[in-house]
Amino acid sequence: MKLLKDKIHQDGLVLSGNVLKVDSFLNHQVDPFLMKKIGEEFVRRFSDEKITKILTLESSGISPALMAALELEIPLVFARKRKSLTLTDDLYTAEVYSYTKQETNTISVSKNWIHSGEKVLIIDDFLANGQAALGLCSIVQQAEAEIVGIGIVIEKSFQQGRNLLMDQNLRVESLARIKSLENGKVQFIEEENNER
Repeated sequence: MKLLKDKIHQDGLVLSGNVLKVDSFLNHQVDPFLMKKIGEEFVRRFSDEKITKILTLESSGISPALMAALELEIPLVFARKRKSLTLTDDLYTAEVYSYTKQETNTISVSKNWIHSGEKVLIIDDFLANGQAALGLCSIVQQAEAEIVGIGIVIEKSFQQGRNLLMDQNLRVESLARIKSLENGKVQFIEEENNER
């Protein structure tokens, strides 16, 4: 997705060989125009699926997932990372390790919001080691729903996440696949057939 790649080149900040900071448009301040285009692109890429629900992880996945849900006119559910007073019983849960934050969280979704037989598209902001995506997959599987695919805004292809998901026969569609962050420069894997 050329618009996203241009934004990463323009506003992304490489902090190290494996950390890209995009808080000016994706995961702190949000560019709503870009999120709308990202939502439309996810809908285009998964147009062959009869999606009934979108699942993401709070908080950075919510913006792109919401735009896709709006485009599809279906509900969005987000897994919570923290316990709340109102979310205590009848939960699907999974353990997720965050490399960036160096911590493990128990993510949870109320059993009221994902049901057996639903067709769920998972959307998240980043794919690196695959732990967040695997945790979300576990929640969908616990609900006996179907994972139609995983939509990722930015994939760090030099890490193992994609391979872990592909090994489980999961469809992964990433809008920007990063080949390298070496020497402070973002290099993308070019995918001509998916470029827009």
